[in-house]
Amino acid sequence: QVQLVESGGGLVQAGGSLRLSCAASGRTFSSYAMGWFRQAPGKEREFVAAISASGVTTAYADSVKGRFAISRVNAKNTMYLQMNSLKPEDTAVYYCARRDGVTTTPTIHTYDYWGQGTQVTVSS
Repeated sequence: QVQLVESGGGLVQAGGSLRLSCAASGRTFSSYAMGWFRQAPGKEREFVAAISASGVTTAYADSVKGRFAISRVNAKNTMYLQMNSLKPEDTAVYYCARRDGVTTTPTIHTYDYWGQGTQVTVSS
């Protein structure tokens, strides 16, 4: 059983920064790609960023490219999302997820374990 726990969300003004963390249980963290998704009220959950199992390859949604950075430290079973230049439209619950595979993909149904989410609110 894999458990994913997000932290680091909060309230920030537009233009500010936050860093989200995702701590994973289990011994196989380094064998799987990971991703961040978000869901705003009344909207579907959407892809934000993904990172390969090794951490070498990353992928981003166009809406966050150049502002967000995904990373991971396999020795700590932890993934991060550094969010800079935040905008009100970034407001959402952010979820980390483990992909059933080693490569990055935005395809939501390929992610098999999910955290509970952390709220990010960006005020204008």
